[in-house]
Amino acid sequence: MKNFRHKPENPLRKADWLVADCLLRKARTLVKTHHYAHGGSNTFTALHGLYRRSNYELCGVAWWLPPTRDAAAKHWHNPEAVLTLSRLAIVPGVPTNAASFLMAASIRLLDPRWELLLTYADPSQGHTGAIYRATGWQYDGMSKPERVYFIGDQMVSRKCGPKTRTHEEMTALGAECKGAVAKHRFKMVRVSTKNQSRRTVDIAPLFDGLREASQ
Repeated sequence: MKNFRHKPENPLRKADWLVADCLLRKARTLVKTHHYAHGGSNTFTALHGLYRRSNYELCGVAWWLPPTRDAAAKHWHNPEAVLTLSRLAIVPGVPTNAASFLMAASIRLLDPRWELLLTYADPSQGHTGAIYRATGWQYDGMSKPERVYFIGDQMVSRKCGPKTRTHEEMTALGAECKGAVAKHRFKMVRVSTKNQSRRTVDIAPLFDGLREASQ
């Protein structure tokens, strides 16, 4: 009996794409335009971009941050080894499977010390987490509802470094609470990579320099 697997339209050709480190300012610009939160943190633990090999155009971002220590401790015996995929954003018009390609490559580039990965899908935005289910993440139920704050159209996180800001501190910043949202939570336990070395190329500054030199 033949196995009729669905073939995606406009599939991604791996040879045409590159995943590597990304500049924070470039990532913030892409997320502001192409992610529903319209913003992100001022920091990162790991930040990877999806680039076209033909012209090194940035077409996607995977942005990793540690959760609060309390949140990490609820899910793993070593809170210092937990990392969260805070933002995953892709520009329109890229080939099918670009997001899963970026995410998988980004995970491979993470330092081996990160033993547990977490990510969330926001049902208030119509997200079910299908991409995580299809790429090996384990569903871990719904998170506790948390207040969501915006300044204009930009989502503002309550987390500020090691501190979590109170409602009063958020309103003092000019942020408006848009209600409380529970999200689908997914986790991934990484296999031991003690004998593997992290290999990544910080290509973004090089490409910026080439573009500026050509202008």
